[in-house]
Amino acid sequence: MKFIEYADREMMMIDLANVLAGDLEQALLQAGTVSLVVPGGTTPGPIFDYLCAADLDWSRVRVMLSDERWVPEGSERSNTRLIRERLLVGRAAAATYLPLYARAEKPEEKLSELAQAITPHLPISVSLLGMGADMHTASLFPGADQLARALAPDAPVLVAMRAPGAPEPRITLSAPVLDGAMAKHLVITGAEKRAAFEVAKTTTDPMIAPVSAVMNGATIHWAA
Repeated sequence: MKFIEYADREMMMIDLANVLAGDLEQALLQAGTVSLVVPGGTTPGPIFDYLCAADLDWSRVRVMLSDERWVPEGSERSNTRLIRERLLVGRAAAATYLPLYARAEKPEEKLSELAQAITPHLPISVSLLGMGADMHTASLFPGADQLARALAPDAPVLVAMRAPGAPEPRITLSAPVLDGAMAKHLVITGAEKRAAFEVAKTTTDPMIAPVSAVMNGATIHWAA
């Protein structure tokens, strides 16, 4: 694991976008198509604004979320909406998006179908993950109903997840899939998340600190 501290957030966003573009470029030299996993939420938006302009053969890139809220794409709470508005634009509009949502009342109804579309693009070539102050990553939340299953070595590709305080069900890539990425990056901001990270990196129980299950070999990017 490598830790990089930046002088400010804007510098981090620019540098991290360049690092991701470089990782994708290297991956494209070795495979016909590559996969890029990204998080939702507010933190990665500026990274996407820079990354979408990278001079890559985006037509060979398959983009997917680390997790998604089980809401239609038009919802303000949809991570897909963020991806379409800020990443899949400019040069990156040529990339293929692999969704984690399909119209159904419950994610369990579509897990198999969605996983079948993702599996051919595993292992993940390049991943960017976020982390919450509660030490969750993707939708691997402490106290979530299917957390143990999602952390298991034989976990399926996708897991439906319901967590305390989450207003809707979620769907997430499992820990083994996230941990298996060829190039892994974790972006965190602020003193509260820095303190949580310090706890997570010394915690041996991923049920308490789920992010610890995907940090091996990752590069951690932090700015106050």
